[in-house]
Amino acid sequence: MELKINYQYTYFIHPFVVKQKKYQKYILRLLKDEKCKLKRFEKEKDLRLYKYFTPKMRDFLFSSFSFTNAKYAKFKEMPIETQSAVLTKYPCVIFEYTIKKDIQGKAGDGKGIFFKIKKMELICFNTGICFLCIKTNIEDEPTFSDVLNFNYKFRDIKQDNQTLNSYDKINIQTDSFSSIDKLTDFIKNITGSNIEAIKLDIDTERFLTYSYICVDQSAWNAENSFDKVEHQFIKFARMLPADNSESLKEDGISLLTKWKYTKMGMTSQGVTLFASSIDINNYTILPNEFEQQYLYTYLYELYKKIYLKKLSLEFKHTVGVKNVRRKFIEFTKNIWIQEVTEDETGIIFDHKIKEMLGIEKLYHEVKTEYDVLYKELNIEKNKNLNITIAIILVLTLIFNILNFILLSKG
Repeated sequence: MELKINYQYTYFIHPFVVKQKKYQKYILRLLKDEKCKLKRFEKEKDLRLYKYFTPKMRDFLFSSFSFTNAKYAKFKEMPIETQSAVLTKYPCVIFEYTIKKDIQGKAGDGKGIFFKIKKMELICFNTGICFLCIKTNIEDEPTFSDVLNFNYKFRDIKQDNQTLNSYDKINIQTDSFSSIDKLTDFIKNITGSNIEAIKLDIDTERFLTYSYICVDQSAWNAENSFDKVEHQFIKFARMLPADNSESLKEDGISLLTKWKYTKMGMTSQGVTLFASSIDINNYTILPNEFEQQYLYTYLYELYKKIYLKKLSLEFKHTVGVKNVRRKFIEFTKNIWIQEVTEDETGIIFDHKIKEMLGIEKLYHEVKTEYDVLYKELNIEKNKNLNITIAIILVLTLIFNILNFILLSKG
């Protein structure tokens, strides 16, 4: 029996990397784009978000919380080049890409899956690591199978090979984009070259998936246990199509089951939240929290992973080692040892995401590289010091011998 759903949305996340020395120019380009607007967070408007993150994390991720109306007005009066220079100093800035009207598309052949792109955000860290987040939702009372198939298809639209069969193709039907190629060209124009991302072994062809679905309470309630829909949850969490026939197990899925009628699944490819409408919270409060607090926590952990990869790559180059060592120390002091949130569920979520992404292991690998280089630099420093001392001693000896000879002749 087909699962009915009450509410759903999916974010598709595309990490990309801007070359460090070109970061300010990239921010300037965004500021010049009339469709791109700096996202301003305000305590009263974003109170849940404000309370969720620790003060240091708020300063790091959401610098605009500190913008008073007067400060923001003064910022807007600055020349655009000065604005870009100011924003470059903040650890993270977030832009909203305004679409004149929702981008409506159709996925699949035969009975189409009509969807809209509801929102686009650009999250930019001043290390050059950025994320494009595209929020979509399916129109016309979608079924659970529609969501599975759409998520499965859309995450691969950036694949370069042209051998996708008809099941995998998505045909965009909209005034804004006449085909899927136009949409991918649009994404490429925003994110630029993928050379820096490839250097860090980032998959540039597949989106990460961050998806929320609230199924009708008739499928999961006090009388109908989760066991009856577990196979559907596993497909959802593993981003599989509806007709997948492989053995369905929870292998590779990290679970968070804090709430009674909610299951969150985390994999290396994304995060999903599966809920029942029997709990009113699951289609009122939780959807907003999932796309605010938890989404930004996820992006923050993704950032840490990519930045550690970046440091590891830089450690492998002998030029500028001292500068990389400084960056690693600052990362450890300002990011690594800092708590993200004091929220109980948020702490569990953050821990599970770090575990799934292998961030602890990566950090210790980079620290080992740091320790080795530190020892090598000290050995080289001591070696140079010893050579200097030896030269001074030899010169002193020669000077004393010359003095002795001169005194003898006298």
